[in-house]
Amino acid sequence: MSTRAVFSEHDSEPVHGLPGVLPAGEHLVWQGAPDWRSLALNAYHVRSLTLYFSVMVLARGGYLWLEGAELIDALTGMLGPAMFAGIALAIMTGIAILSARSTAYTITSKRVVIRQGIALESTINLPFAVIESAAIKQRRDGSGDLALTLTKPHRVSYVWLWPHVRPWHLLQPQPSLRCLSDAEAAGERLSRAFDAAVPEARRSGSSVAGDAELAT
Repeated sequence: MSTRAVFSEHDSEPVHGLPGVLPAGEHLVWQGAPDWRSLALNAYHVRSLTLYFSVMVLARGGYLWLEGAELIDALTGMLGPAMFAGIALAIMTGIAILSARSTAYTITSKRVVIRQGIALESTINLPFAVIESAAIKQRRDGSGDLALTLTKPHRVSYVWLWPHVRPWHLLQPQPSLRCLSDAEAAGERLSRAFDAAVPEARRSGSSVAGDAELAT
């Protein structure tokens, strides 16, 4: 069973990050968004692309020099590839910034909501009833991801929800709150809300109750 997205315009949101007003008995627990720097480095892989383009540009200069070109000519021959590389990296960084600004993660007392999309926005609701477990991945830069495992047969589209999914988990995609500056705080709020909303019998088999487990 696929979890369907609700398409909506950002300007028509009655509550920031939500497709509608919260029903009676449901309240906001936490809201956040990706840090664009972390998103650029860890989701759009700007660091790896920078290394790749650097190698290509240096290889171009080395090839010209080995072919007998003067040093100044070899350096000049590197300018074109370097310029295109800079443009590509600027575009990827710009996309990361737009993605971070257009994304809103929301945890309420009954569900997790991911609003995402630069050109075409969509909102995905994940009730606690379909969440089996949560895992936090903390990075050295202080940012982190909060990944959610859904109970079968519930699933989301990896391609449609990317980059808000756990990387490389293609067969059973895990919706994720990516590149948070306060991932531990979000995980703690989710644990408390889940503990309060889900019956104890259901919680006993879930790793969302209590502290969220650390991802490997």
